[in-house]
Amino acid sequence: MAQATFRVWRGASGGQFHDYTADVVPGMVVLDAIHQIQATQAGDLACRWNCKAGKCGSCSAEINGKPRLMCMTRLNDLPLDEPVTVEPMKAFPPIRDLVTDVSWNYTVKKKIKPFKARKPDAPDGTWRMSQSDVDRVQEFRKCIECFLCQDVCHVLREHALHPEFIGPRFLVYTAALEMHPLDDEDRLADLKGDHGIGYCNITGCCTKVCPEEITITENAIIPLKERVVDRFYDPVKRLFRVFSG
Repeated sequence: MAQATFRVWRGASGGQFHDYTADVVPGMVVLDAIHQIQATQAGDLACRWNCKAGKCGSCSAEINGKPRLMCMTRLNDLPLDEPVTVEPMKAFPPIRDLVTDVSWNYTVKKKIKPFKARKPDAPDGTWRMSQSDVDRVQEFRKCIECFLCQDVCHVLREHALHPEFIGPRFLVYTAALEMHPLDDEDRLADLKGDHGIGYCNITGCCTKVCPEEITITENAIIPLKERVVDRFYDPVKRLFRVFSG
């Protein structure tokens, strides 16, 4: 049995790192070490978790500076000859220790126009759609709302433009609605305006941290950007709208 040092953030915005030693056995993940520290050395260490299977998104944190799920980060993938740093997500207000206030995300979700079914296009009152259109949105439904993509996004993380930008998670959510073959709502003006899609410069960092491997940048954000550009910035279409009224 080996031992490793874990440098864990304690406190809130004015907190600091504390070093703890934990026993490491094969197959352990970072969340196991945090639970061991809670049980043996720091009973008041605040940590949010639930499923321990990478499906609830609760245990999001920053491990060695990278946004990750603690339950899916194996210790044998980390350099244990130096302290493993574990700290809360930086894009959201700290509550205590490893727990942050992510309620802003749920407020943002309520601002996005919900699904609105288009009129049936068949005489029997049903719809016709291609399988490829159905398959296209299934990827977006895998999101577990861990908010790691929100945390790594520099618009939120570095510039704190939360009032002006909904972030990659909710661009994915909007894409799932906009690309749904039965949806008839128009969200392009919202994307251009209040949702701030223009702030995203498609670095791809959100795709890299997604534990569900959703291709956020290429499959969700870029197509939405193209739709906004086609609507509001294509000179030919703008000219057509002027003359067509």
